[in-house]
Formats: sequence, C-alpha cells, structure tokens
Amino acid sequence: PLFLEQIKDGGPVTVTHPDIKRYFMSIPEAVLLVLQAAHMGSQEGGEIFVLDMGEPVKIVQLAENLIRLNNMEPYKDIDIVFTGLRPGEKLFEELLTAEEGTDATTHAKIYIARKCSNLDPKALKHALARLEKSLDTNSPGNIKDILKEYVPYYQEISEKNIDN
Repeated sequence: PLFLEQIKDGGPVTVTHPDIKRYFMSIPEAVLLVLQAAHMGSQEGGEIFVLDMGEPVKIVQLAENLIRLNNMEPYKDIDIVFTGLRPGEKLFEELLTAEEGTDATTHAKIYIARKCSNLDPKALKHALARLEKSLDTNSPGNIKDILKEYVPYYQEISEKNIDN
C-alpha cells in the first residue's frame, strides 16, 4: 500500500536499499500454512513450519513494476529514492539458519524446521529466568551476554554491520 500511495501522490517511491530482497506470502498462503501446520503438528506442539515461498523478490524491481503497472516509467515519471537500511534491517532474510535447516513434510510446499538437538529444556528455562531478571533490573549488558551464551549466531547491531 505504501508504494501505491507514493505512486498515486506522484512519488518519489522510497526503497531502503537497491539490493534489498524479501520473501512474500499471500493471505491465502498464510491461511493454508496455519491450517496445514495445525493438522500436521504433534500433540506436544512447538514445531516450526515454513512455507516454500519461492525466490525472494528484489524490492526495487517490485517498485519499478508497480510504477509501470500505473502507466508510468520508473526514474522518468516517478523517482525511486533509496533511504538506507534501518537499524537491524538486513539485505536478505534468513528464514532459518544453516544450523537449523528443514525437513520435508507430507505437503509439497511446507517444511518443518529441524529441532535443535543441543537444546536442553532446563538450560532454556534457566536462560529465560536470567533474561527476565536482567529485564527487571534494566541491565542491557547482561541481556547481551546471555544472548551470546545461548544463541551462537547472535550479533549485536552496530553502525558497522547495518549494511551487511
């Protein structure tokens, strides 16, 4: 809706970065995923189901196509302005990390995330209690330390890695 509103107003269309890509899922696909996941899930629950959404879409190409669909020429009739990534925003979405991965299900387009074999429920409960205590005492340093301890691929957001 934002791009369409910007086009209707004569532009410019704002995109954060020329290389940014995102996956898209339609409302019917989201409903299908929820219903199928409810059907396929175990009694214990806790599974993570992932829809095969195809290839990610380059957002600048989406903006250009929407401009063309409105009978205008990108960069001629309507400008596209790059505003820069927001803090914490990534160029490419990772649905799951390489360590997690997915396995097939009975549905051709729905996958299930592999369970982390090294996840100890007692350790998780302990980590959550520590995080809660750090939140109560407003200790951001402790929170970061706990995250680094339990989430091996955790990275702090800083100015130097915003463009990565």
